[in-house]
Amino acid sequence: MAASRDDDRIRPVRIDCLAFGGDYNPDQWSEETWHEDIRLMKEAGVTMVSLPIFSWPQLEPEPGVYDWRWLDRILDLLHDNGIRIDLATATATPPSWLLRAHPEMAPWDAEGHRLEFGSRQTYCPSSPIWRENVERMTRAMAERYGAHPGLAMWHISNEYGDHTSRCWCPESAKHFRRWLQDRYGDLDGLNEAWGVNVWGQRYTSWDHIETPRKAPGPINPTKLLDFERFSSDALLELFQIEIDVLREVTPDIAVTTNFMSMFRDLDYWDFAEREDVVTDDAYPDPADPTSHVGAALNYGLMRSLKGGRPWLLLESSVSATSWRDVNVPKAPGKIRVESLQAVAHGSDAVMFFQWRQAKYGQEKFHSSMLGHRGERSRSFQETKALGNELKRLEAVRGTRVRSRVALVVDWDSWWGSSAVESLPSQRLQWAQQARAWHRALYSLGHAVDTVRATGPFDGYDLVVVPNLYIVERPQADALCVFVERGGNLVVGPFSGVVDATEKVHDGGAPGPLRRLLGVEVDEQWPLADGLAERIDYAGRLLKVPHWAEWIEADADVEVRGRYASGVLEGLPAITRRPSGEGSAWYISAKLEHDGLLTVFRDILRCSGLPARDEACVDAEAVTRADDNTDYTFLLNHGTEPVAFSLPASGVDLLSGNEVADRVELGAFGVAVVVSPRAASVPFITVTTPSAKERA
Repeated sequence: MAASRDDDRIRPVRIDCLAFGGDYNPDQWSEETWHEDIRLMKEAGVTMVSLPIFSWPQLEPEPGVYDWRWLDRILDLLHDNGIRIDLATATATPPSWLLRAHPEMAPWDAEGHRLEFGSRQTYCPSSPIWRENVERMTRAMAERYGAHPGLAMWHISNEYGDHTSRCWCPESAKHFRRWLQDRYGDLDGLNEAWGVNVWGQRYTSWDHIETPRKAPGPINPTKLLDFERFSSDALLELFQIEIDVLREVTPDIAVTTNFMSMFRDLDYWDFAEREDVVTDDAYPDPADPTSHVGAALNYGLMRSLKGGRPWLLLESSVSATSWRDVNVPKAPGKIRVESLQAVAHGSDAVMFFQWRQAKYGQEKFHSSMLGHRGERSRSFQETKALGNELKRLEAVRGTRVRSRVALVVDWDSWWGSSAVESLPSQRLQWAQQARAWHRALYSLGHAVDTVRATGPFDGYDLVVVPNLYIVERPQADALCVFVERGGNLVVGPFSGVVDATEKVHDGGAPGPLRRLLGVEVDEQWPLADGLAERIDYAGRLLKVPHWAEWIEADADVEVRGRYASGVLEGLPAITRRPSGEGSAWYISAKLEHDGLLTVFRDILRCSGLPARDEACVDAEAVTRADDNTDYTFLLNHGTEPVAFSLPASGVDLLSGNEVADRVELGAFGVAVVVSPRAASVPFITVTTPSAKERA
C-alpha cells in the first residue's frame, strides 16, 4: 500500500558535505573509461553524481526483461570511492518498444499532430499506459537499489514539462473533462464559471469538451486558464505516482525532481510541497552580461519554495550549452562566480550537466566538466579548482539566506496574463513585470525572497506584487493583514482585475484590493508601440512605455506621482495609502528601469530599509546565516573592479585573510566574509571606479 500523502516529514539528503559533481552517463562509455572517470572525479573533488536519468532502454531492453548488471557495477564503484548518488528513477523518457506497442501514449500538439519518437519526453502525461509503466519501473528501481549504501536521494523523472508540458490528445481531453468535473461538479457549474453565454459556447454534455486546440478565433479565456491549471496538475499527478512508490519502498530516502528555474508551465509551489528538497537546473546565458540578475530571482524562488530551506543546484553549464541559437562559452572565471552565486542564494550544491562531454547525440557540443580534451580541457581545470575551493565553504551548509524583501509569485496570474488572447495589451505580462521589479531591488542592494499571494509574510518589511491579475478574497485579506501589522506593500498595474474564473470584479480593478489601496481603475490605458508618456515623481520625469491606467484615488490616499503628459495628464499615477501600522502603494504604469530605481529608492526609504546610492548591477551581496554567524557573499559579476563597504570586519573563508570594512574585488571576484550574526540583515554599499550608475 502506498505511503500516506499526509506524511509531512522532510527527509534529509544523505550527504555530509556541499554536493559537487554533475550528471553522469556511464552507459555511453566503456568500463575502462569508468575507472578513468572515478580517478578524475576524485581529483576534482566530486562528491555526488546524478544517474541513470535516460537509461530505461538500457535497463529494460525488452518488456519485463531487465539488465541491472552494468548499473550494479558503476553504483558500487562510485560508492567504494566515496561518491554519493543522486539516483534517477530512469523514467524521464520511454523506451522505443513501449511507444511502438502503445502509439496512443504519444503527445499531440495544439493542431492535432501526434509527435514522433526520436527525442525525449515522448509521452502524454495523462496516458494510463505511460503512468502504469512509470509506476512499474519506479518500483523496480526502488526494490533493486533502495538499500544501496551510496544512495543520497531519489531523482524522479527529469525536468518535467521541458518538452511535454501540454498535450492535446484524446486521452488528455478525457483527463481534462475529469479534472473539470472535480473542479465544478456539474455542467451548470462549468457553464457558469466559463461564462459560456458569450459567443454561444454553452455545453450540454461533458463529451463535447475538448482540449483547447487551434480554433477559428480567440478561445474562451477561462477554458484556456483551466487548461493551464489542468496541465500543471496532470504532471503533478505523474510526479505523485512515483513519490507514492518511493515512500512505500524507501520511506526514509529523500525525493526530488529537478526544476527549471522560473518556469512558466508548472506551478512549483504545488510541486515543492510534495518533495523533500528543491533542486534546480540553471542556465544563465553567457551572452547576456546581466544574466546573473535573473538567476538571483530564480534562486530566490528556489530557496523560498520550502520556506527558506537550502536547495540544491542540480544542473548548470560549465561553459557553452548546445540548445541556444548561438551557444556562447563562459569567460574564464564565470564558472566560479556563477556557481558561488547559487551557493550565496542558499544552494548546498554545485552540480553541472554533465561530467564527461558526449561523443555523439544532441548534446555532444554541450560543455561538460571533463571536455573533449580530457583533463587538459579548460573546463576540467576550472571545475577542479572550484570543487576543491568549495571545501572551504563547508560552514555555510544548512544556513539560510537573510532577506527583508519578498516578491509575490503567482502562477494563476502568470498564466492569465500570457495564455489569454483577448487582453487590453500583450505588452504587459507577469514575468516581464516580475523580472523588472526584481532587477530594481537587486540593483539597490537587496536579496529578494518569493512568497505566495497568501503569504506567509512573517519577517518581511516590504512585499512587492508586480502583477496580480487574478485576485480572490483570501489573497486580499492576507495582504491587508500584512499591511495592518506594519508591512509595506507595493502592487503593480493590471492587478485585481478578475477572479479565478476570469470574471471581472464588480466595480472593476483592483477588485478585492480596492479598500486596501484606496484607488479605483476607471480604464486600462495601454499605449501604442513606439509611444510613451511621462510621470512626474517628485520633480523627476519617469518614462512610461506600453501601459498606463486612468485611476481615481480616495481622499486618504497620498499621490506620490501624477501623469505629466497625454490624455491622463494630471491624474494620479503612483499612490500610497497608510493603513494600520503599514502602507499600501499602487503603481499604475509600466516603468523603465531608471524609473523603477527612482520609485523603489523612495519606497525602501519609507519602509525603513536602505538602498544603494550607486545602483550597480554587477555587484552583489547576499548573506547566509545560522543562529550565531553571518556568511556574507560578495560577488563581482563584471569585468571592472568593485569595492564593497562592510558594516563589520571579518574573515574571508576563501582566502583565509582578515578583512576590515572594505573589500575590493577584480573581474569575476568573490569573497565570503564570516562575522558574528548582526541584529539586522547586513547591508553592503558599493562603489565603482567611476561613480557612474551602471545598473
